[in-house]
Amino acid sequence: MSVLRSQVEGWGGYLPERVLSNEDLARMVDTSDSWIVERTGVRQRHIAAPGEYTSHLAIHAAEAALATAGASADEIDLIVLATSTPDNTFPATATKVQAGLGVTHGAAFDVQAVCTGFVYALAIADNFIKAGQFKCALVIGAETFSRILDWTDRSTCVLFGDGAGALLLRAANTSGGNDARGVLSTHLHSDGRQHDLLFVDGGPSSTQTVGHLRMSGRDVFRRAVGLLAEAVEEALAANGLSASDIDWLAPHQANKRILDATARKVGVPEHKVVCTVDRHANTSAASIPLALAEAAGDGRIQPGHLVVLEGMGGGFTWGSAVIRW
Repeated sequence: MSVLRSQVEGWGGYLPERVLSNEDLARMVDTSDSWIVERTGVRQRHIAAPGEYTSHLAIHAAEAALATAGASADEIDLIVLATSTPDNTFPATATKVQAGLGVTHGAAFDVQAVCTGFVYALAIADNFIKAGQFKCALVIGAETFSRILDWTDRSTCVLFGDGAGALLLRAANTSGGNDARGVLSTHLHSDGRQHDLLFVDGGPSSTQTVGHLRMSGRDVFRRAVGLLAEAVEEALAANGLSASDIDWLAPHQANKRILDATARKVGVPEHKVVCTVDRHANTSAASIPLALAEAAGDGRIQPGHLVVLEGMGGGFTWGSAVIRW
């Protein structure tokens, strides 16, 4: 029996030109390279230039995904953009990406699930494709988190960076089963009771300002490892798989200690974990697709590989996805 699946046909990433090192940060706040690396694994991050918006980053990543897929923009009938740092309160930044790519048909909208945003966006696009409503989708994660950081708060400003990543998904009839290419499953969760542990203290309705990111780092870390491990185990169980079947774990790049602890808890060896946090820092919704674009681009991820995604963000939101590349 034929099964309709969303297959990954293209991928791309984009990082702003400016690199901000830990040494640079040490001249701005009371911190040091050794302090940051020991606690987070981050050595540098990319920062968007003045006048460079989330939409610009997203367009670059989308164009790269189209190029690797050998596809043209007029084939795209759905754009789902995950971001917590849109260009404007409205319209959706995805519509600016749509216009920038020259797409004049289909649908484009934003998804806001913070660092889990890309998994949410992937789930939405996948379900639209499986329902037969769209045939070719760009799923993008793009952020300019540098615009919502308090650069006097060393506990948060050292963690984040800017960037964008994208996947191009295309509907394809497959034989089904775990060996057939495509998105095998997605799993989404949230718990609004954890709002005050990771949030931005501004918004159109509450303060009429953008605000700054605030985080209770120790509490987030403690919850993150358990929730992320559970999300991976849920995804494996749903597909009759085990940790040994995973070729690559592509996690949200929050913190090297979280990546390591989650992988140990799940039983995935370090050499199978895609890690970019040292060079990209935490780019929120962009971190997973940036990691995928890097690993697929350098040949680590190959057709037929089993790739598991997982992420957690403010809300709390968390989730996972399984892709046969």
